[in-house]
Parts: sequence; C-alpha cells; structure tokens
Amino acid sequence: MENERVKYARRFLKELSDHTGVSGYERLIAPIILREFQTSAEELNTDHFGNIYAQKAGEIGRYKVMLAAHMDEIGLMVKKIDPRGFIRFTTIGGVDQRTLLSQEVIIHGRKPIPGVIGSMPPHLVAEDRDKAIKLEDMGIDVGLSCDEIKDRINIGDIITVKRKSIDLLGNLISGKSFDDRAGVVVMQICLQELRHLHHAHDVIAVTTTQEEVGLRGAITSADTLNPDLAIAIDVTHGSTPDTKGQVNIELGKGPTIALGPNIHPSVYKHMAEAAQDARIPYQIEPIAGMSGTDAWAIQVAQAGVPTGLLSLPLRYMHTSVETISLDDVVNAGLLLAHFIARLPEDLEGNLCY
Repeated sequence: MENERVKYARRFLKELSDHTGVSGYERLIAPIILREFQTSAEELNTDHFGNIYAQKAGEIGRYKVMLAAHMDEIGLMVKKIDPRGFIRFTTIGGVDQRTLLSQEVIIHGRKPIPGVIGSMPPHLVAEDRDKAIKLEDMGIDVGLSCDEIKDRINIGDIITVKRKSIDLLGNLISGKSFDDRAGVVVMQICLQELRHLHHAHDVIAVTTTQEEVGLRGAITSADTLNPDLAIAIDVTHGSTPDTKGQVNIELGKGPTIALGPNIHPSVYKHMAEAAQDARIPYQIEPIAGMSGTDAWAIQVAQAGVPTGLLSLPLRYMHTSVETISLDDVVNAGLLLAHFIARLPEDLEGNLCY
C-alpha cells in the first residue's frame, strides 16, 4: 500500500502541475495553493507582488524562519498574428526551444484555445534539415483565419504546453512545471509534519512569484519579512545517461543540501545534522558560485540573511516531461520539519561563520 505522505504528494503535485501559472500570471494557480495551505497554516497572507505567505507560530516566536519555493513556471507569449492565420510567439523564462516543435499548447485568450506548434516539414527543407528549428521559424496553428484569431486572441496572451502529468514506475512522476511546484509541495509536507513536532521559532512558508524571470518574488518577500534564517527549496539536475558524469545527483536518494558561497555554513551544518539524526537520506551538492535559485536573492536581502538551499533531483529540467521522485519530495519535507524543530532557541547566537 502506498505511503500516505507519498499519496498526498502525488495528488497535490499533479494538481499544481496540471494548472497554469506562468511568471507574472501566478494568480491563475494561487487559489489552489491558498486552499491547500489553509489546512496546515495558522495564518495566510498575500502581497501586491502575488507572493503567498503561510505562517505557523513557534512556541517562543522570537525568530522568523522563512521557507521559499517559487510557484511560477516558464511559458510562451503571443508576439504576432500572421496574416495567414499562424501565431508567432516568444518565450517567458528559460524555455528549451528544442522541445517545442510538435507540442500541443493552450493559448489563454478570451477563452482557452488549443493549438499545435508546427514548422516546415523536413521534406520541403532544402538544407540544414538535421539542425534544430529556430523559434522564429515556428508557428502555432489553431485552425482559424487571421480575422477569427484576432476576435479571440490578443498580442501578449500567454501560452502553455498542454501536458498532463503521468505516473512512472518506482514512485517517479513526470510532467510540466515540477520546477518548482514540487518545492511548494515540500513546504506543505513540512508544515503538516510540524504539527507533530515542537519548534521554537515562527515559520513562514512563501510561495514566490516570477523566479523564472529574475528571482523577483524572493527579493520582495525577503525584504518584507526580513527573516532571521531562510531556506530556499528548488530543483537541481538529476543524472541521466546523456549527462556523461557532469551530474552526480541521483533521483530517489534524497534531496540535496547545498554548500558554497551562496549558503551560510552554519545553516548547512544544522541541516546535515538534522538529516543524520532523523535518518533521512540526503545528498551533498557543492555550488561554487550563483545557485540561480531564490536563495541567491534572499541571502543579500536587507542586512543579509543566513540562507540554505534544499533541492530536489529532477530530470529534463525546463521541459514538459520533468521527472522527479516522490520519495525525494516527501523526504525533503520531513527534513525541513526536523531541521526547524532542532534549531536552538538562541538562533542568532548559533548562526556564526
């Protein structure tokens, strides 16, 4: 029988993945997150930037611990409507354009409109038929004339890949926008587990906006909270045969705990010790420079925040078939909860270099 936590993580992650929330348009997915966090948080708030704050009070409440996972996803945007009825588009965030050709998409116009991304077939290409198709040479076909399209679609409408998540064997799951909706699930599991643990400090779990276009929600939320400690939860590259030794992180062997200049050494130490004490599997991820996550923005908020980074191994990042282990998702949530529960009461005095 499937573990109840894994079962919950599967259900929540599928729902988040199957919905839309491109950077700058997170309001489309916010109601689902608010509904779910209502069951675990004592207080919920949002801000003008769209960030969602779920708070759980500590037994002492002297210090604030911020958790951050971004809820936005990469996507596309209508750029031009061709006179022949084809829609030209641009990208929002780091879309891998190699994966776009032949995808089914949804254009979020006045009403959702289905379409397919096409280009000239290889039979008609005189040369360079073995090269990847450029973005500017692709078009979306919705089956309408130019005039009909203009009645239903506007320049600037967002576009998402149409993809339902699927279960794979070995507790793996595949779908779109697991980067970083899986991190949102991790925070929810953490808050659920904290109901059964004693913890001294207030915890504020933040689902941040616009990470994929510049860590913007992390900047504004960290400045708002000015936390005493913060942990960003994101994804990291999981090993596949084609990584050829460049990546040593494995799916199913636990979340990764980062260390490097973006990470406060005491936060890393406390998190690794929490994993060992609770017998939760984890992997170590050295990051020599910029992590490219919300941790990068939070670390330098106001006078500086002692920051850590907990990541989920993920295959095929920024595609519509991102693949992740639900065991890693659950273990990351449990690790966060035990990390928070074992933090010393004198947090400031114990966070030194």
